[in-house]
Amino acid sequence: MQIRNGRAISVPSLDALDNNIIDILRTNGRATNQDIAQQLSVTAATVSARLQKMEDARAMRVVAVTDFAARGYNVIIAVGVRVQGRNIQDVGRDLAKFPEVLSVNAMNGGHDLELLVALHDFSEIQEFLYDHISGIEGVAQIDSGIAVDIVKYEFNVVPL
Repeated sequence: MQIRNGRAISVPSLDALDNNIIDILRTNGRATNQDIAQQLSVTAATVSARLQKMEDARAMRVVAVTDFAARGYNVIIAVGVRVQGRNIQDVGRDLAKFPEVLSVNAMNGGHDLELLVALHDFSEIQEFLYDHISGIEGVAQIDSGIAVDIVKYEFNVVPL
């Protein structure tokens, strides 16, 4: 079972062919259905149908992943947020509207929300934290940490 937006959803079952299709797309997101079909000895129509089934089931999606530095973002910060006087989900949705916010996670622990934020340079940190995040109704406390190095970054969120 997966939890998405606070609701339990059923997990689609993926077979070996589905997993092989995903592996090929992880390696080459531009592979055509025909390319994939040739590698797996199936028809392009089979690949197309499998991709559609997985996308409809929200088991996978094909996206472009950009490099932070290539887009001019040189600072990554993690921000813990404590919420008071307002629904956590509502505060999270408001924080998610900032284009610099890469992810918003409702948490169990010391913070109600945790954010991953990308900024162009260090001079933007104070303004973003104190003017933008602190300006959201319900934000009671923020704690931030600056990433000094990226040890691992993979967009392949779920290991197969």
